Amino acid sequence: MPPRFAYWTILAGGLPTAFRAADRDDLLPTFKRIHEKHPDAEMKWFARGRLWASPEEAREHAARGRSSEHRDRNWRPGGDHRDRREPYKAAARERNQARRRDRFVRKERALARDENPAAPKPRGPANHASKPRVHPPRDRKPSPTRRPRNRRS
Repeated sequence: MPPRFAYWTILAGGLPTAFRAADRDDLLPTFKRIHEKHPDAEMKWFARGRLWASPEEAREHAARGRSSEHRDRNWRPGGDHRDRREPYKAAARERNQARRRDRFVRKERALARDENPAAPKPRGPANHASKPRVHPPRDRKPSPTRRPRNRRS
């Protein structure tokens, strides 16, 4: 049986006992027997980590708490309730937005150029992808100060 997180319980001497039930009537005979030996025994409702006099009191408190304390999506626990990473996230959003805008402009220019083949092609860093890469020659001797790699046998 899964644990219950809202139930009636009996307190004796200010401490909770192992007696629990969803209905108050189920605990009443046990409570009467405990009350004979412990006059300070009481029955309380346990919900959301606190003891309440009744389930109605717990519900009223929950309803009051929700309406008075509305947290938006930017709320964080702590003193000033803000995310310390927000400036970095905002900068990343700006960079991504600028990158998307540039990509869109390039795509629109390419589409316009395809529709009009006589239009001149743009020059500059945006057109560097079509140029072949030039690699340094491989016939150089290794540096005398550099140790050779450890090769497995």
